[in-house]
Amino acid sequence: MFWHVIQSDILKMRKTNIWLLLFISPSLAFSTGLVTEKEQGIPNDWVFYLLIMTIAHSILFLPLIIGVFTSFVCRYEHQNGGWKQLLSLPVSRTHVYLSKFLIVTFLITINQLLFIVSLFIISLIKGFADPIPVDIILKTALGGLMASLPLIAFMLLISMAWSSFAAPLALNVIFTLPNIMVANSEKYAPFYPWVQPFLTMMPKDEGPWGGFFVSIESIIFPIIGGFILFFISGLLYIKKKAV
Repeated sequence: MFWHVIQSDILKMRKTNIWLLLFISPSLAFSTGLVTEKEQGIPNDWVFYLLIMTIAHSILFLPLIIGVFTSFVCRYEHQNGGWKQLLSLPVSRTHVYLSKFLIVTFLITINQLLFIVSLFIISLIKGFADPIPVDIILKTALGGLMASLPLIAFMLLISMAWSSFAAPLALNVIFTLPNIMVANSEKYAPFYPWVQPFLTMMPKDEGPWGGFFVSIESIIFPIIGGFILFFISGLLYIKKKAV
């Protein structure tokens, strides 16, 4: 039954071109890397371009894309009594919630993979001579995905609760725009879900790139705690949602 629920949500997504949004932030990151020349005194090509491209990919566009996907995955249920029809069927509400969460998570995973692909294309174009820092690249991709989970859970909760398709998007934009300022705050940045993907994707080695760095220890617990809080809140909401 769970697989049928997932198939139903996938079918709704396939009827649109919403998946094309997956290419926006990787394309912007690629363009940024393409026009950027490496600065003198920075020893590793991979780390330099990974940092530059991460800023373009994750500081604004990644949180915005999460908001679009979570809003869209609930769009059909808000139209013409869709929630009433869906929840009156012999399907588990837990399965309905997990289906939507997993679909958005899968889309963001693809988005992260496309970002890494864009980095490797830049490495071929620029002719990187340094060895591939596999550990740094994996930490960047997986860290960004992990830090996206609390925001996915939160925006999914908002998208389920608000019948307007535009309202969750507007809320997401409002809280995403301050990311550049919040990222510089060692006190507030670790607890701000919209900037957490950016913080976890930034290389943590010492370098001349400014004050964006926050230790992984200072954000891992807010990420896990935030995810548990928002995920359970969304699950409880859909379980108690009136038909």
